[in-house]
Amino acid sequence: MSGAVPLEIGGEDFKLDLLFYHLKLRCFVVIDLKMGQFKPEYAGKMNFYLSAVDDTIRHPDDKPSIGLILCKAKNGIVAEYALRDIGKPLGISEFKHLEKLPEQLKGTLPTIEEIEAELAGA
Repeated sequence: MSGAVPLEIGGEDFKLDLLFYHLKLRCFVVIDLKMGQFKPEYAGKMNFYLSAVDDTIRHPDDKPSIGLILCKAKNGIVAEYALRDIGKPLGISEFKHLEKLPEQLKGTLPTIEEIEAELAGA
């Protein structure tokens, strides 16, 4: 499952930027795309998304969902403070060029072409 995913919580509509299911880890991966610098409030929003996905979509046999916030830039100390006491698996990463993916991650994530094809079909 991927692309802008609608999520209704408490009578309000939300949209997840990307939602994937990782077969080997047996969990959902929520990805929030941000075009600017990381802001602390993004961590709270991701925590909300992870709780909602775990309560409404996740099967009891699945592992807890993982969140990834992809930003143009991040300040390490701001990111550390924003995530320090959050108990859910959540990460922040700067994105530059996806074609420079580390070797150990190649093949475990969809290619740019696969993501574009999925989004075009949405």
